[in-house]
Amino acid sequence: MASIEDYIITIPDFPEPGIMFRDITGVLDSGEGLQLSIDELYKLIADVDFDVIAGAEARGFIFGMPLAYKACKPFIPVRKKGKLPRETYEQTYDLEYGTATIEIHKDSIKPGQKVVLVDDLIATGGTIEAAAKLIEKCGGEVVKIIFLMELEGLEGRKKLAKYNVESVVKYPGK
Repeated sequence: MASIEDYIITIPDFPEPGIMFRDITGVLDSGEGLQLSIDELYKLIADVDFDVIAGAEARGFIFGMPLAYKACKPFIPVRKKGKLPRETYEQTYDLEYGTATIEIHKDSIKPGQKVVLVDDLIATGGTIEAAAKLIEKCGGEVVKIIFLMELEGLEGRKKLAKYNVESVVKYPGK
């Protein structure tokens, strides 16, 4: 039986020398790879008590939507600034060269709701930490954060130390 690693394409020296880029399009362009990825992510939340799944734009949408469907739970998008039409909370976070801001509708998560947060990759943890803060601003409780892949060398788990974090595949290094 194939594993997720069989579908992730590693591209050396992209976008710069010394980086091993882990490309998930090999997972997405294979029916078997996509099904396996959703099944493996679902195993990480199958025994979790939660009300809502939230995903970070854009690849968190790719994996979060089918998980929400499979669990029969609502899906809440966490989007880049300026993309949501109703009143929002926003959270700015640091990037390698600058900052970015993400938003969530103020009424998308009800106070006390338990939330699973999904993204494709944990690297430095900045985006997901910001998304978790947004959920908490809404009054939600982040009960689990899941990723398809983790780049352990970037130590993103340190930013997320107060959360229950799991990933399907872990790669050492960057």
